[in-house]
Parts: sequence; structure tokens; C-alpha cells
Amino acid sequence: MAECAITGTSVDVPTSDGAADAWFVHPADGAPHPAVLLYMDAFGLRPHLRSMADRLAGAGYAVLVPNVFHRHGRAPVVELPDHIAGDGRAALFGRIRPMMGGLTPEVVASDADAYLTWLQARPETEDRAVGVTGYCMGARLALLTAGSHPKRVAAAAGFHGAGLATPDADSPHLLAPGITAELYFGHADNDSANPPEAQATLDQALTAAGVRHRAEVYTGASHGFTMADTDAYDERAADRHWSALLGLFARTL
Repeated sequence: MAECAITGTSVDVPTSDGAADAWFVHPADGAPHPAVLLYMDAFGLRPHLRSMADRLAGAGYAVLVPNVFHRHGRAPVVELPDHIAGDGRAALFGRIRPMMGGLTPEVVASDADAYLTWLQARPETEDRAVGVTGYCMGARLALLTAGSHPKRVAAAAGFHGAGLATPDADSPHLLAPGITAELYFGHADNDSANPPEAQATLDQALTAAGVRHRAEVYTGASHGFTMADTDAYDERAADRHWSALLGLFARTL
């Protein structure tokens, strides 16, 4: 993959509940580029997420990575070790889970409007629909964003996602009839956060609604397989994810 020179900076994005701190990175050529909204996993906006955004920018995209827990403080909202592993994960989730619970579909849709409005107003971005990608809980946010802002999202992807299809009345998969974006999902294998029955429910809803989509199970890859700063990282699966994501954006953006 050819890479271009990039420039990145920390920014504040105004939302209905105050400023969301974020990382914004784009090619350094002064031209407008397709915009991408990258949703973090539960561990938050941190160096690895910035490096993922940088890689997308190097491929020609202008990328915004917001701290979706901005109501609880600026990133890092929870102090993290350099490498997230073992028993430390459970302790971290004890602090993170209540913040995740606050990301209701209504809150996500409101924040997504703010992120998309900010992105699409930037001189570094092209004035058209954007791409979205999300990881772990961010896959849920990506699906909710595609469903709540169909005219503004051209493509959305989710990797090792959680909460995509649940029995709840506000489950993200129920937004399928309104989605116009092309979707891609890279599911982790043997993932209790996204079991086969949930994957099937999601696929059935998207198929019934006529949504262009593809879903693949990354055999042998654990939940969190793209995150190189955790013990769930799987280099082969992460590389496969990059191929799928860049292919989706090349087709649609």
C-alpha cells in the first residue's frame, strides 16, 4: 500500500454536551480527501488508535477519532497500561462498563451528527458522504451511525463487534431498513460478545432490508484482534482487516 505524507493534531469537536476531544489526521498535500469517522474500542482514544487513524490517512483519507466517553473527561479517561492483558482487563472494564452504558442510541446519534458535521465542514475533507469504521463497542456505534444518518454515510465497517444484534427494542440491527451504506463486518471467532446467533440475526436483518453487506468470521481470532496493545492482538487477522477495510473504502469513497 503506497503511503502519503500526513499531518495530525488533537482537536475539540463541539457536541450538544460539550466538547469531544479527538484526533484528526489527513494527508499533508493541502487537498480535500474522503472523510472517515473511526470509532474507538472500549479502552479509548490512545496511541494505538491514533496509529490506526494515521495508517488510514496515509492511504489518502481524512480521519477523525473522537473520544466517545467525552462526558466523563478528556482522554485517557481511564489510565491504561502500555499493554492491556490478563487480570487487568477485568479491572478496567469495571470502570469502563458504566460509561459504555451511557452510549444510548439517542446519545450516539446526537454525537454522530456533531462528528459528521465537523468532518464535512473541514477544508481537508470532500463534501460528500463519509466512511465509518469501529472496533469492539465501536462497531455498534458505526452501525448506529449508518442507521441514524443514512444520507451522510456511504460505507461502514465493524470489527470484533459487540452489541450489534440483541433482544433489546433499540438494538442496532433494527435500523437496517433505513441503511443505504455498504457494510462490512469482520467477526471474531468464538466471541461471547457476538455469538453465532447474533451474527445470524444481524445478517438476516440486513439481507431482508436489501442492505449491501458482507460478514466474515476471522477463524481463530479473538475479540479485540486488531488491537496491538492488547493480548488479543492477532497480526494475521489485523492484516486481513486492513485489506477488507481499505477495499470497502476504495469501492465506496
